[in-house]
Amino acid sequence: MKPVLTLMAALVLSATPLLAHGVKKDGLEIIHPNIPAPAASAKSAAGYMAIANDGATPDRLIAVEMEVAQSVMLHTTEHGADGVARMKHLESVDIPAGETVVLEPGGMHVMLMGLTATLSEGDMVPGTLVFEQAGRVAVEFMVDPPGAAAHDHAAMGHGAAGHDAAPAAEGSAGN
Repeated sequence: MKPVLTLMAALVLSATPLLAHGVKKDGLEIIHPNIPAPAASAKSAAGYMAIANDGATPDRLIAVEMEVAQSVMLHTTEHGADGVARMKHLESVDIPAGETVVLEPGGMHVMLMGLTATLSEGDMVPGTLVFEQAGRVAVEFMVDPPGAAAHDHAAMGHGAAGHDAAPAAEGSAGN
């Protein structure tokens, strides 16, 4: 019986980092910050997450800091009339009160340029999200399998059940 209990305890403890992957601060909930594993020789990567604002006031994501890249920026993907997708720098991302904003493939995302470390599936990469109101929020980006599909945040209870996915507000885009 004791080996079974030891095994069960080990399984629970090993799952704890997965359960603690999201972060909450001042009405904001950062949901599954992640980076699909890039090729070992890649010079850039993209980061994704959902940010739920259960607070009464809006906030704005103004920066992302990570030591694994020479430069980290907020971007969005725009599709031109020619059908070609292009990335555009965003100065900030508005997080309206009572809504969830999703940074996902094909839309808004975090762009890591000039990678200084190899990112391997299963790694937890520290970073800091900087908000106008909530300030600095430490997070860990989970390195997911390469080419991992976007997570269904609505199915995780962060979409239609209490939050609406919101695009970046007009005026948030820079350059």
